[in-house]
Amino acid sequence: MQLLKVFVPLHLDMTENLTGEAHRPGRIEVVCGSMFSGKTEELIRRMRRAQFARQKVEIFKPAIDVRYSEEDVVSHDQKHIQSTPIDSSASILLLASDIDVVGIDEAQFFDAGIVDVCNQLANRGVRVIVAGLDMDFKGIPFGPMPALCAIADDVTKVHAICVKCGNLAYVSHRKVASDQRVLLGETTEYEPLCRECYQKAIKEENERKDNNT
Repeated sequence: MQLLKVFVPLHLDMTENLTGEAHRPGRIEVVCGSMFSGKTEELIRRMRRAQFARQKVEIFKPAIDVRYSEEDVVSHDQKHIQSTPIDSSASILLLASDIDVVGIDEAQFFDAGIVDVCNQLANRGVRVIVAGLDMDFKGIPFGPMPALCAIADDVTKVHAICVKCGNLAYVSHRKVASDQRVLLGETTEYEPLCRECYQKAIKEENERKDNNT
């Protein structure tokens, strides 16, 4: 009896159901953490691997994020990938037809509808990779990120290094005086701190405020 050898291309992320039809399993992957933790870098790495595997990819980012580029998604270490800036999460469904992998950067800035958008994409067989801040500068869960983490098939929490003590960072501490929740910035405006150093920084800031009143 001669055995039939079947070769499956490695770049195809597919399984086969009982009817013999090709089936592409959808999933949601969330990469979260503080600023300077490598979230966007990890998103770009995964998207590049998908491109290398000859999959159709599309990356989206909030139109308000123009820190490094108006169009590209750019990490703090200057890695970049072409993206589509959008104002509303609903636009993703309109622009992501016939796509294998969808990447979403800075998801915390999107409206709450991003959760349903990601679910719809995954349910129709799309791999969705989301990157975003899990907490704001006050240590409060940020926008739709908690819900995205809840519905995700996989959550990766990445950590920056505390600039004060060298331990794993916990939160993005804002160094400038502003209570505005959304304030785009870099190292001039923010620094990653561990929980202990963050508490010390907040205590010192409150003491300075009391002395000035």
